[in-house]
Amino acid sequence: MLGIILQITQTAVNVQDSVAKAANQAVAAATQTQASNSLWDIIVDKGGTLMVILMALIFFLSVLAVYFFFERLIAIKKASKSDAHFFNSIKEYIYDSKLDAAKTLCKSTNSPVSRMVAKGLERIGKPINDIEKAMENVGRFEILKLEKNLKILGIVAGMAPMLGFIGTILGVIVIFFDISLSKNIAIDTIASGLYVKMISSAAGLIVGTLAYAGYHYLNILLDKVIFRLEDSSLEFMDLLQKEA
Repeated sequence: MLGIILQITQTAVNVQDSVAKAANQAVAAATQTQASNSLWDIIVDKGGTLMVILMALIFFLSVLAVYFFFERLIAIKKASKSDAHFFNSIKEYIYDSKLDAAKTLCKSTNSPVSRMVAKGLERIGKPINDIEKAMENVGRFEILKLEKNLKILGIVAGMAPMLGFIGTILGVIVIFFDISLSKNIAIDTIASGLYVKMISSAAGLIVGTLAYAGYHYLNILLDKVIFRLEDSSLEFMDLLQKEA
């Protein structure tokens, strides 16, 4: 009999613990939902339509920054791949006077260096200065292609913090408006305006900082591609002068 009573008691305790855990989880979920709704209500109700538009613009800029960063990163990484076998083959073809084979190799190799060398091969037989200028033009064009859309990251880096600053001004306006209505400066009165101010500032600065860092990182990678083009051009010109 005592064993049955103990089992019943233990079962009751387990049920009570389960109910308590479920209640705590429900309270936590409700609190989180309430906080989320309150934050959104502050943005919409206190910030108004202008605040919603500003946050939408900042979000749009963040999408642009992410898309163009990875799009340019893939393109620049692909262009920066070094192929020592390619240039060694070009040297051998030129030494053996197999210009057609060298041109075919350039056409089958998809890289800025191969296109620049191909232009130099097409100009063989003309003055060295003409060959050099033709290759420089191709190299400049290849760099322009790699820089395509890169400036958008710079624009995002400048615009996002400015939009956040506009949101900050809007938050200050909300604060003074609430103070004028309530006739006091209690924390409850200015809290909603401070939320608007801090949310917009943080969002703008985060997006702007990431875009700024991505822009300069890609420029560092681009500088390496430029160096490779210049080095390949000089090496090709030295090769032609030796052959001459």
